[in-house]
Amino acid sequence: MEQKETNLSEGVIAGRNAVAEALKSGRPVDSLYVARGDRSGSLGMLIAKAKKLGIAVKEADPVKLDHLSAGAVHQGVVALAAAKAYATVDDLFALAESRGEAPFLILADGLEDPHNLGAILRVAECAGAHGIIIPKRRSVGLTVSVGKASAGAVEYVPVARVTNLADTIDELKKRGVWVYAADMEGQSWCETDFSGPAAVVIGSEGFGVSRLIREKADVVISLPMLGKINSLNASVACGIICYEIVRQRKGIHAK
Repeated sequence: MEQKETNLSEGVIAGRNAVAEALKSGRPVDSLYVARGDRSGSLGMLIAKAKKLGIAVKEADPVKLDHLSAGAVHQGVVALAAAKAYATVDDLFALAESRGEAPFLILADGLEDPHNLGAILRVAECAGAHGIIIPKRRSVGLTVSVGKASAGAVEYVPVARVTNLADTIDELKKRGVWVYAADMEGQSWCETDFSGPAAVVIGSEGFGVSRLIREKADVVISLPMLGKINSLNASVACGIICYEIVRQRKGIHAK
């Protein structure tokens, strides 16, 4: 039986035929979920095609696949369409150059909540950042839900997805970008010089910035925590830091 896309408003594509056509047409796809351990028939070819296109392939149990496909027959594969095609890191630098500005980037280290990434996209657009970099694994991608949460910012802020965030940080540093990781026990965010090329790393909701990424950063910055809990929502912390960068770059001084 021919399979049709289900729940298309949420960017879900279920069934081997429907997914194959989406990949063939060049439609932006964020990730492919396949039945754990199943490589039978056309499913193996879909996995190979997705990997060739740079699409993240994730294994899932039947319950997860049933949930994603809203109960439709999925034949062991569900694709999540991307809200927008991914950019490259070079695209982000090109945007900064076209504006005559020092690069201003945001790196999301392991964010899993689409609403947080959407909110960070919104912050990035409003603060004039040149783009966001996310890893392919252990991170929410540029899904339709993220696009909705961004309140339209996804149309204006390029997002690059990289295989290895640590290696990308090394690349950024070679290109003259200073990397600032937002984490506990760092120097005060408002006493930090952000005037040059800057990349701000925002960690995951539950674990913050990973150890390796923290060690790769040039500077660790912190916000004061004066209440009973010890962390802010990722997008809120991102907003505070980004607007300190805006303040410094615009030369705005408190009266």
